[in-house]
Amino acid sequence: MAELILGGARSGKSRYAEQRATESGLDVVYIATCLPRDEEMRERVERHRHQRPADWALVEEPLALARALAEQARADRCLLVDCLTLWLSNLLLTDDPQAWVRERSALLDVLTTLPGRILLVSNETGLGVVPMGELTRRFVDEAGWLHQALAATCERVVFCVAGLPQVLKGEKL
Repeated sequence: MAELILGGARSGKSRYAEQRATESGLDVVYIATCLPRDEEMRERVERHRHQRPADWALVEEPLALARALAEQARADRCLLVDCLTLWLSNLLLTDDPQAWVRERSALLDVLTTLPGRILLVSNETGLGVVPMGELTRRFVDEAGWLHQALAATCERVVFCVAGLPQVLKGEKL
């Protein structure tokens, strides 16, 4: 089962996803997509590492997410991906202009074939004003289109606001 968990910054989406992973009763593999590009982000990553349960496995994969999911997925596992918008940023900033299109397609293709539980965390970026810069507008557009495609594929979609998960699609909590 795949679950898409959306929300704004500090909405509680990661905490909710971690709670869902713990409650699954399955072995958890945390797939981190962050590329810490500055000291503040490195400190953030380190803080997150210390907050996670010690028995969770960690896979750091900033680009080839579909491959990482395919390698890690098993019927007795819960894979928690945090987060898709960082992954999108990483791909948009590569020197390969086709990287995003290729990796997005690979994710959408593999997602429905994976055994076990998949939790996908992402920032909902489409609730504000239209950004001014070309790259930022592309990021918001691509994130929105990705979320729509994933929402159509995932069995459950949850939107978090102020720490409160709201089920948009699928079985109620």
